[in-house]
Amino acid sequence: MASSGLHRLLQVGTKVVAVGRNYAAHAKELGNAVPKEPVLFLKPTSSYLESGGTIEVPHPLESLHHEVELAVVIGRKARDVAEVTAMDYVGGYALALDMTAREIQSSAKAAGLPWTVSKGQDTFTPISSVLDKSMVPDPDNLELWLKVDDEIKQKGSTKDMIFKIPHLISHISSIMTLFEGDVILTGTPKGVGPVKIGQKITAGITGLLDIHFNVEKRPRPGSC
Repeated sequence: MASSGLHRLLQVGTKVVAVGRNYAAHAKELGNAVPKEPVLFLKPTSSYLESGGTIEVPHPLESLHHEVELAVVIGRKARDVAEVTAMDYVGGYALALDMTAREIQSSAKAAGLPWTVSKGQDTFTPISSVLDKSMVPDPDNLELWLKVDDEIKQKGSTKDMIFKIPHLISHISSIMTLFEGDVILTGTPKGVGPVKIGQKITAGITGLLDIHFNVEKRPRPGSC
């Protein structure tokens, strides 16, 4: 089952829990140490953008960085879940982009500040319709890819995730309750880089789905 728009599960979700540095090659390409436990940060659901929409680059920036990720959509309330039963709480899967204002993030990191402004703005979580988990029998072996203007920039497999989905669900649910419709972004493979105003992004899970977006400058406040 896949919806033509945002699936009802996403509409009832309360939060997006993103996992940073969950692919060793990506951690290394940004000069980060490979983590010993999941690196977590939150994104608001107001940052969702359906396929076909426009990713908005805020002033004064001229580009954002793309990060393609497998999204795990929670199917029912999960608190203190054991790894052995964690997959029972999955309602489905989607493909998402964690758009990042890298300059803002780098400044925040240097100052020891949160990443919210660099990760949580409107249109910064482009996401596909939800695939029922029955359509994804092996989420640990999916090929993710992303193109900018038809040029492949990212291609990787979920088999290379450092922390697998059961561990992520168990770990996150031991910190905060996951509710129906909440999304876990499981990290991005290597190859992240800038996408500029006027370019187009296409991304997909090989054999399952693809999504596409335009990239434009965000209108200045009060200009609408």
